[in-house]
Amino acid sequence: MFAVIDIVGSLPIIIDVKQKAGEIHSLKATLVSFAIMALFLLVGEPLIGIFGIGVAEFAVAGAFVLFFIALEMILGVNLFKQSATMSKTASIVPIAFPLIAGAGSMTTIISLRSEFEMINILIAIVINMVLVYLVLRNSPRLERLLGDGGIAILQKVFGVILLAIAVKLFTSNIQVLF
Repeated sequence: MFAVIDIVGSLPIIIDVKQKAGEIHSLKATLVSFAIMALFLLVGEPLIGIFGIGVAEFAVAGAFVLFFIALEMILGVNLFKQSATMSKTASIVPIAFPLIAGAGSMTTIISLRSEFEMINILIAIVINMVLVYLVLRNSPRLERLLGDGGIAILQKVFGVILLAIAVKLFTSNIQVLF
C-alpha cells in the first residue's frame, strides 16, 4: 500500500498543486482519501461485479494504470491530463482523489482482498493515512529539507518500485485470465 499511495513520491505534485491552489487542507484530504479507500474495501469487489468484471480483470487493468503512473514518475512526462484550474477543492481533487485514493490504490485494495483479511488491509490503510497526513501537514518543511534534487530522487525511486508492483500485479493476474 505504501508504494502505491506513494505520498512521499507524490511530494513534487503536492507542492505544485499547493503553489497553484494556495492551500491544501491536510486533515480534509486525509479523511476523504480514507473514506474512499475504506468504502472501496467494503464494496469495491461487488461494485465491479455489477459490471461483470472479476478481480483478475480489474487487477490487470489497474496494472496498466500503475505502469503508466510509474512511467510518469521515472521519465518525468505527463501522460494523465490534470485540470488546469485549481480551486478550493484542491484538497479533494486532485489530492485526495485521484492522487492518494486513485486507481492504483483501489486496484491494490481489491488485489489484497484475495490474499489478506479485510481487517489487515484496513489497518494498512489507516497506517498509510497517518503517514499521508504527516506528509501533507509537513510538506513545506519536507520541501525545504529535501530540495529539488532530493524530491526528484524520491520520485524516481518510488517510480521504479511502483513499476515493479505493476509488473507483479500484471503477471500474477494475467495467468488467472488465461
